[in-house]
Amino acid sequence: MRSAAAVRTGRLASCALLVTAAALTGCERGSSGGPQETATGTGGCPAVQDRAREAVRKAERADIPWGGPTSGPEAASGKSLVYVAQTMTNPGVAGAADGVREAARAIGWTVRVIDGGGTPAGIQAAMSEAVALRPSGIVVGGFDPDSTARQVARAGARGIPLVGWHAVASPGPGEQPGLFSNVTTRVEGVARISAQWIIADSNGRAGVVLITDASIPFARNKSDLIEKELRSCRGVRLLAVENIPIPDAGSRTPREVSSLLSRFQDRWTHSVAINDLYFTDAAPAFRAAGEKGSGPPYNIGAGDGAPSAFRRINTEQYQAATVPEPLALQGWQIVDEFNRAFSGRPASGYVAPVHIATARNSDGASSWDPTGFREAYREIWGR
Repeated sequence: MRSAAAVRTGRLASCALLVTAAALTGCERGSSGGPQETATGTGGCPAVQDRAREAVRKAERADIPWGGPTSGPEAASGKSLVYVAQTMTNPGVAGAADGVREAARAIGWTVRVIDGGGTPAGIQAAMSEAVALRPSGIVVGGFDPDSTARQVARAGARGIPLVGWHAVASPGPGEQPGLFSNVTTRVEGVARISAQWIIADSNGRAGVVLITDASIPFARNKSDLIEKELRSCRGVRLLAVENIPIPDAGSRTPREVSSLLSRFQDRWTHSVAINDLYFTDAAPAFRAAGEKGSGPPYNIGAGDGAPSAFRRINTEQYQAATVPEPLALQGWQIVDEFNRAFSGRPASGYVAPVHIATARNSDGASSWDPTGFREAYREIWGR
């Protein structure tokens, strides 16, 4: 049996031949019918590779000190929050909810989580229930507030502020009606570094499968940005764009991965998904096909950074990297944004930096957050 290194070399060489052939034969379409590009030229993309390697090197720093707010209003008392989750099967949504619970305990508030189940009807029902409870504030956890416009309007009429987590594309306060602030890293940065990792890891020659959930505007925008950055390297070919709704990931991902392995074989060298959870569900299909956990294909999650993703990375089991959201921090930031809203203060405007975790720099960790954020918020709140 060939070593992992030999398999990797063979696959990348195969991809290089594919790039040459693509100039003559055109581009295969992904099973989702997503947009594709014919790679041109016979090599990689030296200038793009250099920039990608430098960007990845900087993003791999794990010892990032707290750079957020150090002042603000003291803790308001007796407040209650409802966290409406797009679906608690999404590790990012669930991780942010855990952060909100932890921060609420620290500040002395109560929290209730209502799971929308990942369907439009379920999310609307969850938002209706949240508004009916008349809490002090509502968290829009991972879904577009426009999809619950009636409930958002009712919350506004009752003076209930909303804070989003991945609710819209841009972080901070914006023009979204009823949304005091939106807590997220910059999607442009997450998308860019995910694609740059592939470019750097493959030396500018890769065959890539991109997995997204087109039903979520935030996720669709992220995957579009990833695709755009991948196109900056002429040696990278996008083999397929797979649209798998997150609630269906458990049932559909294994089938799609098996089909893709049969279809693309050694041409598939790298994968990028808008959420780490897809690789949880992909692992059985890779294993059944005899693929080694250490790759290829080399898989990167463009967001979330759930503990299960870190475990896969640290043990080299069908995931090589993730661009983790600082989920605990973001939960605390959500609570701080509400505290500012309750005190009549503006949103903090803080946006966490982009980080990338690999086996090289995660050192057995199960999450990532800038250091010192809990102490900073406790000091602000007088707790």
